[in-house]
Amino acid sequence: QVQLVESGGGLVQAGGSLRLSCAASGRTFSTYAMGWFCQAPGKERAFVAAIGWNGLSTFYADSVKGRFTISRDNAKNTVALQMNILKPEDTAVYYCAATRTSSGALVRSSPNGYDYWGQGTQVTVSS
Repeated sequence: QVQLVESGGGLVQAGGSLRLSCAASGRTFSTYAMGWFCQAPGKERAFVAAIGWNGLSTFYADSVKGRFTISRDNAKNTVALQMNILKPEDTAVYYCAATRTSSGALVRSSPNGYDYWGQGTQVTVSS
């Protein structure tokens, strides 16, 4: 069982930055691939970024490439999402997700590929 707690959301002007963090419980965090998803009102949950448990394999949604960076610290059981050059369309609740994988290079972009979810943190970007 893994419990995930996100933090770092808030209100920021367009062009600004935020850093989201996700703290995970459990002793086997280093064997879990992690992902970030977002959900705006009236829309489905959408993939943002993912990272394998080796910390080297990453994958991003086209809409955030070059602006967002996902990273992890297995020693601290945390995963972060650095969000730069934020746009009003980035406004959403952001969720951290985890799934156990057999390969450190494996990343998943579908919400159905994840077993554990955090409660979400609100990100609001004003124009």
